[in-house]
Amino acid sequence: MTQPIPVNPAILRWARETAGLSIEEVVRKLNRKSIAAETVAAWEAVSASASPNYLQLETLAYTIYKRPMALFFFPEPPVEETPQQAFRTLPEQEIQRMSPRLRYLLRQAKSMQLNLYELYDYINPAQKQIVRDLKFAPNVSISKMVTTIRKYLNVELNVQVQWKSAEVAFKAWRNALEECGVFVFKEAFKNDAFSGFCLYDDRFPLIYVNNSKPDTRQIFTLFHELPHLLLGTGGVDTPLENYIDFLQGDDKQIEILCNRFAGAFLVPDEDFERRIETVAINDDTAEDLANRYANRYSVSREVILRKFYDRKLVSPQFYEQKVEQWRKEKGKSGEGGNYYLNKGVYLGERYIDLVFSRLYQNRISIEELSDYLGVKVKSVPGMEALLFRKGTTA
Repeated sequence: MTQPIPVNPAILRWARETAGLSIEEVVRKLNRKSIAAETVAAWEAVSASASPNYLQLETLAYTIYKRPMALFFFPEPPVEETPQQAFRTLPEQEIQRMSPRLRYLLRQAKSMQLNLYELYDYINPAQKQIVRDLKFAPNVSISKMVTTIRKYLNVELNVQVQWKSAEVAFKAWRNALEECGVFVFKEAFKNDAFSGFCLYDDRFPLIYVNNSKPDTRQIFTLFHELPHLLLGTGGVDTPLENYIDFLQGDDKQIEILCNRFAGAFLVPDEDFERRIETVAINDDTAEDLANRYANRYSVSREVILRKFYDRKLVSPQFYEQKVEQWRKEKGKSGEGGNYYLNKGVYLGERYIDLVFSRLYQNRISIEELSDYLGVKVKSVPGMEALLFRKGTTA
């Protein structure tokens, strides 16, 4: 079928703009020399003189804009939460620089929240719900916040330091948060500028973690985003420190609080101070000590080095040099390995078990199950096998 289709030009333009793409970028992604920028612009014009054919619309919908094709026949664009609304503490220039991939993941996360509402019949099943039970103001004492949340999660430091690796630690922290009503999902962001984000919701708050980052960075992301949720906001975790300089008022205070909280929670000051009080820390010894303490607390070397820097134990030049060096070192690939195991890691055992339980109860069809899992129907048996591989999908 090659005849033009009478789609809504306003929806075409809305889909492109919300994907963060220019007309020129759409032309490149269409990868057809016969389609010029003027043609795409004509498709979007108010009094459209042209429209895409079926194959072109299919490519635009599913491959480029990642939207349902039926949406392009709606009379008006749907109302969606914008990145500015979801991430109010992110400066406008960073919003404008958000990649199409991150914009897509934001939409995906909103869909996951809707999935949770449907699958759980609008009731979060967690007996304890941290977002409901704990509320903080931006001017809260960091130490008070750390003590309160550590007690609520019921994970003592002596348990944390026994975890054998950062991978084990991430699984444990993920489980602790999910036990308290916060849902954690992973994805390969394909963008080093962002380590994760969270979406606030009073019933189904969730955190998205960049699986391409090292496990230690993923752990930091969990506890950067958690205070965002407890302050009633969405948020983004980015290693770019200077973006905070563009914030003002409560937004700036919240971002500083979230960064400081993550470091103080994962590396409690009292224990840390006791361990370094008899150790000579300077530019010559800091790297080895950062490695040692990073392993103890299952955090990145940057977290430890920042604590040294805040205590004026290392020079600003050494700190900046090492942070830049470590961040350039290769992290996780994020996309290799077994498809089903990767999908299990992204979704988590709890969510996969939930979806299959609804299938077994005859509450959803196998087609609906594949939609909830984001896989093709033919991949369902492979996903089901994950339920019998305990310990591989955390």
